Amino acid sequence: MKRIVMFLIAVFAGTTFLSAQPGQDRRSFDPETMAKRQTEQLKELLDLNKDQEKKVYDLNLETSKQMRALREENRNSGSGFEGMREKMGEIREKQETKMKGILSESQWKKYQKYLEERRQQRSQGRPGSPR
Repeated sequence: MKRIVMFLIAVFAGTTFLSAQPGQDRRSFDPETMAKRQTEQLKELLDLNKDQEKKVYDLNLETSKQMRALREENRNSGSGFEGMREKMGEIREKQETKMKGILSESQWKKYQKYLEERRQQRSQGRPGSPR
């Protein structure tokens, strides 16, 4: 009987602990978390120097804040997804333009390849999208 009670307490404590970690999932839309995660990925992929790392982080943070504001605006206004998608595309285009100014030519080529791979992964994960 004691073992069953201890087991139930352990299970309850474990599930409570895991569910109390809302910001820990990889899809967190917190701008700072997103910017850090994106910058770390690019730092490794592109071998960024310290100056580039700071500039890329600042750019990622700015972009993440703009995307978050757009999501909130869309949620509050009840506008359609298509309008938000178009605006997000514009934000990404501006980000890419600024990113090109930060990276060297070889880093830019790697970055473009990385973006294309991510686009393909996203389109494969969506139901009803062409595969």
